[in-house]
Amino acid sequence: MEMRRFALGALWTNGYLVWTEERRGIFVDPGGDVSEVDAWLREKEIVLEAILLTHGHADHIAGVEGLRRGKKIPVAIHVLDAPKLSAATENLSAFIGNPLVCNAAELLLEDGMILEIAGFSIHVLHTPGHTEGSCCFLVEEQKSLSKGTTGVSTSASRRNETLLFSGDTLFAQSVGRTDLPGGDEATLLHSLKKLAELPDELRVLPGHGPETTIGRERESNPFWPR
Repeated sequence: MEMRRFALGALWTNGYLVWTEERRGIFVDPGGDVSEVDAWLREKEIVLEAILLTHGHADHIAGVEGLRRGKKIPVAIHVLDAPKLSAATENLSAFIGNPLVCNAAELLLEDGMILEIAGFSIHVLHTPGHTEGSCCFLVEEQKSLSKGTTGVSTSASRRNETLLFSGDTLFAQSVGRTDLPGGDEATLLHSLKKLAELPDELRVLPGHGPETTIGRERESNPFWPR
């Protein structure tokens, strides 16, 4: 498994491209202009097979149509956040003077679903609180890689492991805000209890800010369930 992070849009939302040795890929949260992503896909000859959305806020979906570009690339989002794609007031873009509307998602997600796409098993964890349909994605490659890991640049990392893409549910030393429409603090804290069941060594790739691990957050995140 290889992964590269792209800082996208005005809020520098973390968008993640994950791909296999066979150059099959998925993208998590294209939150802004995706020209750099397109260039990387062409350079590395990666075939994008799905776009995963952790939730429906504008800063996580603004690049959806740019990545699609008329291609038949399915978009996946939780069923409760799916209406945000087509409603500028719901995805909050109307309130910043730049209304955004996307086409409907092809895949409507629910808690516990397992998607098998692009050589990955993607476990859907419904973690509401930031929005009603916020999700985290546990992504693991379906087969082990036989090649070594030498020679990988710092801009892309090869890992044969499971990664957690946490969107705006969990950040390093913090959590997503709950004062926006659809947010609820008590619900978010309940979602964190679900994440607390995951192993300490699991890498966490959040929607904003640096990566972390479950163990680090268990030890020092002030919002972590005790």
